[in-house]
Amino acid sequence: MPRHLIRFILILLGIVSLLSAMWGGLVRLGWSMPVLQPALATFHGPLMVSGFLGTLISLERATRMEYRWTYAVPALTGFGALILMTGSSSLIGESLITLGSFGLFITFIVIMRIQLTLANVVMGVGALLWLIGNIFWMTDSPIYRIVFWWAGFLVLIIAGERLAIIRILSLSKSTKATFLVALGIFLLGLVLTSVNYDNGIRLLGAGMISLMILLIRYDIAWRSVRGTGLSRFIAICLLTGYIWLGISGAIALSMGSVPLGLTYDAVLHALFLGFVFSMIFGHAPVIFSGVLGIPVSYQPQFYAHLVFLHLTLIMRVVGDLCGWSFGRQLGGLLNVFVLLVFLANTVYAIRTSFSKTKSAQ
Repeated sequence: MPRHLIRFILILLGIVSLLSAMWGGLVRLGWSMPVLQPALATFHGPLMVSGFLGTLISLERATRMEYRWTYAVPALTGFGALILMTGSSSLIGESLITLGSFGLFITFIVIMRIQLTLANVVMGVGALLWLIGNIFWMTDSPIYRIVFWWAGFLVLIIAGERLAIIRILSLSKSTKATFLVALGIFLLGLVLTSVNYDNGIRLLGAGMISLMILLIRYDIAWRSVRGTGLSRFIAICLLTGYIWLGISGAIALSMGSVPLGLTYDAVLHALFLGFVFSMIFGHAPVIFSGVLGIPVSYQPQFYAHLVFLHLTLIMRVVGDLCGWSFGRQLGGLLNVFVLLVFLANTVYAIRTSFSKTKSAQ
């Protein structure tokens, strides 16, 4: 099977996981949605983190490496998520996703053997956190303990990617040491959640705030934001995303133990939607271009889904923290609408670029 077709199928699996996770999320928020499959609400988090984000990250890495076996990683997570969606066998779905996370960890071991850098080590540790979280998941640990391991996976993958680019600035040894301290605080907090959940969450929050400060301070986005077009858009996505990382950390630091409820919702969605999806929005044109082999043209309407993401997320988080149930529900509904707009804008940009490419031939 041609690689471009394999990539398209895997992207499609990831998008189906995203759509399913959003549907399940609306059910969890209390909206009167048709229950297509009870598993969608049960596996809202795994479908979003592993089914969509894990598959997308693994596919992007496989595309860079061009080793055929690396495509097995997004295939495992994508098909594992598909099984979860159907509700046919959660054990098989969880097992496939866990095998996929193990595959990504092995992928980064190979990468580190080729090029041992701080950025690659950080991303490798991130992949390990995903694997550990999935192992806990398979042993039926409470989801509120598992989810922060999954969060650690995404935070370290993104931090590692940015560190790889920040290297252009030739960071001093002291600055690198400061990054390591911030990462150490984050990881220590994560481990501590298994022993003392309250203090672990607070330390985790302190680590997120530290990483936010360092990434905002040293990221080359401050240079790119003065530019135009796609480079400026990416820079704004990055800088606003870092702010959400800090907001999530500040809530966790101040509130401590958040095993469930509105504060828990605020911490997770500030992180997963505000921070992670700001990064996804910014890098989607580059990622889809690399994966599909089609230059994805920048479109000014990209700002629509970025601005509305922040506005609707503010409504949701304020609703969480102030006990404003309608604001929380409406914000969650509009979050889903924003992600649909993002998908529509991305598809439009791909079609536009494809049409231009065909016309030029």
